[in-house]
Amino acid sequence: MTFFRPRKKSCRRPQIEMLETRQVLSTYFVSTTGKDTNPGTAALPFATIQHAADLAAPGDTVDVRAGNYTGFVMGWNTPKSGLPGKPITFVGEPNATIAWRNLKTADGIDLEGSSYITITGFKVYAMPRAGIRAVQDTNVVLTNNVCDHNGNWGIYTSFSNNLTIQNNTVSRTMVQHGIYIANTSANAVVTGNYVWGSKCGGIQFNGDASMGGTGVITNAIVMNNTITGNGSGGGSAINCDGLQNSLIANNVITGNLSSGISLFQSDAAAGSTNNIVANNTIVMASTARWAININTNSTGNQVYNNILFDQNTARGSISITSDSLAGFKSNNNLVSQFSLDGGGLSLAAWRAKTGQDLNSSVATIAQTLANTVANLALTTSTSVDLVASKSPAIGTGMNLSKYFTTNSKGVLRSATGAWNIGAL
Repeated sequence: MTFFRPRKKSCRRPQIEMLETRQVLSTYFVSTTGKDTNPGTAALPFATIQHAADLAAPGDTVDVRAGNYTGFVMGWNTPKSGLPGKPITFVGEPNATIAWRNLKTADGIDLEGSSYITITGFKVYAMPRAGIRAVQDTNVVLTNNVCDHNGNWGIYTSFSNNLTIQNNTVSRTMVQHGIYIANTSANAVVTGNYVWGSKCGGIQFNGDASMGGTGVITNAIVMNNTITGNGSGGGSAINCDGLQNSLIANNVITGNLSSGISLFQSDAAAGSTNNIVANNTIVMASTARWAININTNSTGNQVYNNILFDQNTARGSISITSDSLAGFKSNNNLVSQFSLDGGGLSLAAWRAKTGQDLNSSVATIAQTLANTVANLALTTSTSVDLVASKSPAIGTGMNLSKYFTTNSKGVLRSATGAWNIGAL
């Protein structure tokens, strides 16, 4: 006889799967009527932005209500950053004003090695050094801020990559530049800003080889900015020392007192090379220098579809030196006169010497500016979407749309991935 033993029931314990740790995102509120001993809620806000900055983690937002505040720093003792897709965001409600410098530096807002930070909506007035300063970081976004009457710079960045400086008003910088991109940098987007009344450059790019790094600034987009009344102490509306493979397009530059757009080498490791300067309107003040100034081995630059005027009749549209002629291309511009190595040239003489601007036209300021100057928008059109109905610029531009695509920020990128795309 065969006997069967019953099987024993399994004694295995049930397995409990650990759940993924998830961060609870926070919004901290700051008010002039708050206290830093509060929890930072909408009902019980903090009193200082610095306290909120010290607590903020990736993905958090700091909401600052109207009123006057002391500035703040991020990363002064230990770098503190957001993460891709989870920036730390500081939002200034209407009339949220940084009225006093932060407690560490001579700036209003100072980011030290802190990446993935967004600063939006603040007014920053009369700081001793910079209104907003960002150094040694990546993916910082500065947008919709007002920086007025600050000491050295309205907005200053250094050794920073993937910057976005967009839709800010930067005015009346007392000592130097409105917006200053300093030291080695890649992929800066400077777009939609209104920069006026600064003593030196409106928007300044300096590769600064003397400070280390590569000594050049690459793959920048400088687009749709309005730049006016800068340069009483020297410095161009857009001043570029060592800017390479970048796009300067659709900017309206009027009444600046030094130069319009300058491409050159001074302290950078190399000249400002292989840039595209397209669709800009430049009308210089009666005491100013040249609308476009290219020198010191700044080769391979291309200048298309621009309106280039100087109300100083001794100057004019484009000044270039012989060491910068290699790869230089220019056409379909509205111009007055030119200069090669300091000598004045008519359009006909310029064509004979350089072979450039064969389809460009000469017009007076009165003809061109019979009405109000607006934006140039030739990237998707064959006509200048601009000025007066009688302007000789209308219908004369090149169609550049096939060379450009729109990136995730809504601004143009090269269709080929780099701005050095050869002859257009």
